[in-house]
Amino acid sequence: MAIQSIRLFGDPVLTTPAAPVVDFDKELRKLVKDLTDTMMDAPGAGLAAPQIGVGLRVFTYYVDDQLGHVINPDLDLSAEMDEEGEEGCLSFPGLSFPTPRAVRAVAKGFTMHGEPVVLEGTDLMARCFQHETDHLDGILFIDRMDPKQRKLAMKAIREAEWSGLSAPTIRFSPHATGGKAL
Repeated sequence: MAIQSIRLFGDPVLTTPAAPVVDFDKELRKLVKDLTDTMMDAPGAGLAAPQIGVGLRVFTYYVDDQLGHVINPDLDLSAEMDEEGEEGCLSFPGLSFPTPRAVRAVAKGFTMHGEPVVLEGTDLMARCFQHETDHLDGILFIDRMDPKQRKLAMKAIREAEWSGLSAPTIRFSPHATGGKAL
């Protein structure tokens, strides 16, 4: 198994758009295997290459007992939205939030051997395709939330034990009044 470390929120690779794959070679097949092994070990419904520090347009998925991958995905989305679906992310361990997504998605791309592939998904599979393709575009699921929900999410992220965000420093007044006006 080739399990890799998953990058956490705050790592710049997660907000940097990934480059298209141009070489369908042995290295790409190894990347797909590493992504699959890491995703299954986590476990997760999907994993994008930037989440293991690789800036290429590749993601894997495992939804409803369907295991696969897509290289250089392009999505067609339905107009119908699921506004309340819960969504989590391996780069935000233990957290999930309602995130609006299209109910249906068609992912067009390639296999690791360079063969064209068209995948259609609804509900969780559609959510997975959108979430992982967003990773490839440098977009995080919290970017899709309305401002009120994003504020709640950021509070939960700051409070998470894995968070690299520093908590605000509370300073106390050295004066006898404790900083309060008399």
